[in-house]
Amino acid sequence: MMYLCRHMKILWLDINSSYSHSSVALPAIHAQVQDRKEWEWCVVRGTINDNPGSIAAAVAEHQPDVIAATFWLFTHQMQIEVLSRAVQLIDGAKIVCGGPEFLGDNESFLRNHSFITAVIRGEGERALPEFLTVMEDSPNWEKVEGLCWIGSKDGSYHDNGTARVADFASLRYPEESTFFNWEKPFVQLETTRGCFNTCAFCVSGGEKPVRYQSISQVAARLEKICAHGIKDIRVLDRTFNYDIDRACEMLGLFAQYEGKMRFHLEIHPSLISGALKENLERMPEGLLHLEAGIQSLDSKVLEESGRRGSLDSSLKGLEYLCSSSNLQTHADLIAGLPEYTLDMLHSDIARLVAMGVDELQIESLKVLPGTRMRSEAREKGLKFSPMPPYEILQTPVMSPGEIRKAMQISRMIDLYYNSTAWQKVTRKMICDHPGFAEEFTGYLHEMMVLNSPVSLERRGIILYQYCKTHHPEMVTDITVAWIQAGFSLMKEPAGKTVKIKHLDAFLKENDLCMSAEYGQASPTHRYYLLTSSDRLILFGYDSENHQPAPVFMASLSPIL
Repeated sequence: MMYLCRHMKILWLDINSSYSHSSVALPAIHAQVQDRKEWEWCVVRGTINDNPGSIAAAVAEHQPDVIAATFWLFTHQMQIEVLSRAVQLIDGAKIVCGGPEFLGDNESFLRNHSFITAVIRGEGERALPEFLTVMEDSPNWEKVEGLCWIGSKDGSYHDNGTARVADFASLRYPEESTFFNWEKPFVQLETTRGCFNTCAFCVSGGEKPVRYQSISQVAARLEKICAHGIKDIRVLDRTFNYDIDRACEMLGLFAQYEGKMRFHLEIHPSLISGALKENLERMPEGLLHLEAGIQSLDSKVLEESGRRGSLDSSLKGLEYLCSSSNLQTHADLIAGLPEYTLDMLHSDIARLVAMGVDELQIESLKVLPGTRMRSEAREKGLKFSPMPPYEILQTPVMSPGEIRKAMQISRMIDLYYNSTAWQKVTRKMICDHPGFAEEFTGYLHEMMVLNSPVSLERRGIILYQYCKTHHPEMVTDITVAWIQAGFSLMKEPAGKTVKIKHLDAFLKENDLCMSAEYGQASPTHRYYLLTSSDRLILFGYDSENHQPAPVFMASLSPIL
């Protein structure tokens, strides 16, 4: 395609959901064209919580020829707010947008937002530069794969399909761009593109074939990332272990960064083979955080959702991951999938909690543009929000009220089960008391705390007060968790704790022996005794470092 050498100023509108997040779209695209000296790039950044008028004013100060922006679920509305204002302040600027929001039918969006020049469906590393090259020559827009627009003369809709980068490994890395943001707490690392699976709810469900970067390419990228002091890496591969041999090589590469970086991976639990297990078992503790795709524990639900893989093998794989003390395992369930009832969701929560997953996330189904779930929604009787994030509102087997209850339970799980301080007692409550999750969620709803920030300490007080009335047999467990978390011994959940001044004398006078549960006793510790109806528990605190949490815990029992 012939280049037009006119100087052009391109502004990237970089809106993220928070300051800790950073889209890789700008550096991924800019890395491919940063040698084009006739193109001057600049960026204006913001979050969905900023004032759109202020961001638009910052955009207008640059007076760009082109504004580019990437849309996804939680930034969609803010991007529109900013762009609709910015276009009023800049004469003649063209606006081109991309991102997951444009993987479906884009005609209505373009007709409803006529200030947007065009959108790109698919991968932008090649499509956006091609569009910028022919932007002033509209007949050549037809040659830009993935471009969608409304004709200025006849008002007709033009759709050039979906842009795909065939040779993914040939792309320059986002880290090569001067716009790569090294100030964020984590870096996203995309080493493959596409997915072998066919999940109807996922935008990658139909993205074939899977394309790879070589291990040597990944190694070079990691070396550069490590040199910048980044410690948290989120690997964006849809199914890290689809290619077992490659996954094993990648794990060996990651292991070289023990103590320097931590890796978050998406792993399919049904594809955990003997070779992969051997490699996972050798991984240093804390190096990997594994997100195991589960979605539902019902075969019919998974089949209706297009999810490949044996449920039995997935459960075996997940059990293996949860039993591995060197790995952290995250599992997710999706409320609102076809055929998935609220009772089934409750059952699945209990089963995953009993397995011991380190983190459990319950999401509502998002009926995303460009997915098979969106095209089949009417046929399956799915009702969802027409506005981002396109959350499910009702299904043939879940009423709006049940969807709401599922999201309330999700919040309870996040507040308690996904909190290190309260996970152990929450797991025990869910496993030993069927109905606890639903009942306690109702209690939290009545207290109006589900939609508000709640501190760790406040969560403990609420749980203690609830169990004191409804499950008094759990009170001691909550008190122990409270003390282990380092909260005040002067507050009610600490129970009846008293200071022991001379430990050896106390044990001798009362004919007691100690059975340590963690830590080591020391004459320099400060000791406190918790007395309950059936237990005596001793806690030791470090007198020198004044840590709020005890460093020693032991059960006391009579000498026989």
